[in-house]
Amino acid sequence: MNEQTVNGGSRWRERLRAMGPGIMMASAAVGGSHIIASTQAGALYGWQLALIIVLANLFKYPFFRFGPQYTLETGRSLLEGYAEKSRVYLWVFFVLNLFATVINTAAVSMLCAAILSFVLPGEWSMNALSVAVLVSAVLLLLVGPYRTVDGMSKIIMISLTITTVAAVAVAASKGAQMQPGFIEPSPWNLGALAFIVALMGWMPAPIEISAINSLWVSAKRKLEKVSYEDGLFDFNVGYISTAILAIVFLALGALVQYGSGTEVKMAGGAYIGQLIDMYAKTIGEWSRWLVAFIAFACMYGTTITVIDGYSRTNMESLRLILRRPESERGNRILAVWIIFAAVSGLLVMLFFKGAVLAMLKFAMIASFVSTPVFAYLNLALVRKGEHKLQPWLMWLAWIGLLYLSGFAVLFLLNQSGIIA
Repeated sequence: MNEQTVNGGSRWRERLRAMGPGIMMASAAVGGSHIIASTQAGALYGWQLALIIVLANLFKYPFFRFGPQYTLETGRSLLEGYAEKSRVYLWVFFVLNLFATVINTAAVSMLCAAILSFVLPGEWSMNALSVAVLVSAVLLLLVGPYRTVDGMSKIIMISLTITTVAAVAVAASKGAQMQPGFIEPSPWNLGALAFIVALMGWMPAPIEISAINSLWVSAKRKLEKVSYEDGLFDFNVGYISTAILAIVFLALGALVQYGSGTEVKMAGGAYIGQLIDMYAKTIGEWSRWLVAFIAFACMYGTTITVIDGYSRTNMESLRLILRRPESERGNRILAVWIIFAAVSGLLVMLFFKGAVLAMLKFAMIASFVSTPVFAYLNLALVRKGEHKLQPWLMWLAWIGLLYLSGFAVLFLLNQSGIIA
């Protein structure tokens, strides 16, 4: 074995050890945006929205990348960068993040409970299942916040990817299920704009995930030595995986449900049942319980990453707003925020259950409308960094900023009635 081979093997071992934050970001992303929104996009419009999904992933890439890049360069989080630019940005982020914490925790735990209801025998209360999901997630996070999320994310992402790709391959071999005489609806009208904006808002994830990823990178560096190159490699693996999976889920909806005569249920919990049926029809009835378990693991992983990530950003945002130094009791403070996320999400489910879908849609749209602001901030923070941005990345960032801003303005004009 020559020296080059030894060095190459050592290099890859370092890269594999550095992996974690990017995979955790992917795990957080594939919940509502991929399993629900991408598959519904395929079921409603076939392949017509594939370009929208590709462009959303492409044009958001620089701004998500700038999160870990800024932390790997400076050793500071994106939130510290926001605070240096203006405390107004930090306040806006904190308010939006608090709202997203409550709604997203309620939504993903409800979806997780909905999958459990398909798996467990007998009749179960959705409230009881939601409580079980949240309590178990909190206990796991209190035992070991970062290591729990890191380990579970890798297992879940591998299982989900293999199963979904297999389902799409089988579905493609059988061909589309479109009924004769089916009239294909067009998404290229203002009536479909709200659905498209919601789809892009969480594609591949809400913009605040870039700040969460930044904090995960900080947590990882406390446990392992992570170089700049290895940190970006981890991010690229996670981000590109989510982009590919988004198209794979779109394909599943387009091949199995589009034009089949089956009504597409828009409520996330109800759609989970249709999704499991899709896998069973394509792979085989034997796979129903396996797929249900993997779908549950995926949403459970998303629940854990959402609670952990939003809790970290809430804790850090408030610390910076109050101008407090980092505390040695950081894990205890994080535990308080984790419990807050779970309890507030549970209260929303118990008292506003019927409104969770509407609030989730609002959260997705609010995330998209605020994307250009925080995208520009992320760009501004890394432009003068140690590692000069490559021309292609700079061009992609500016074009992406124009694209995202244009859609946001169009949506706001439509909602205000100026463009109808």
